[in-house]
Order: sequence, then structure tokens, then C-alpha cells
Amino acid sequence: MLKYNQIMKTKIIEELNNYRLENGISQAKLGKILGVSHMTISNWFTGKFFPNDIWAYRIKKFLKEKGVLK
Repeated sequence: MLKYNQIMKTKIIEELNNYRLENGISQAKLGKILGVSHMTISNWFTGKFFPNDIWAYRIKKFLKEKGVLK
């Protein structure tokens, strides 16, 4: 599996937040969709924490499925 550095994770989270905002999805609903708590989502968006490599991969896959990423 690809190792994601902090810059890559930051870009993935920015894309996730943009997707959320463009589609009018709350952090709580996005958390339910992804299977994490709304606090986890909030911590990712504020930069308090970064997703681990597994979650970065899952988020990237989710965004590809939604047509956000190629």
C-alpha cells in the first residue's frame, strides 16, 4: 500500500471537505457515510489530527468513486 505523507493527507482531506461543502453534507453525516465519528471528521478538517494511511486510502477511494478524484 502507498505511504501517504502529511502533504498528501492534507490534500485528500481538503478534497473531502470541498466535496462535503459542495454537496451540503454535514460533518456528522459524512462521518456516518465513512464510518467514523463526527469528531474524527472535525479533527481532520481542523488539522488537529491526520488520518492514518489506511483511512487516507479509504478516503481517496471514496472520492474517486464520487468522481472527485481521478
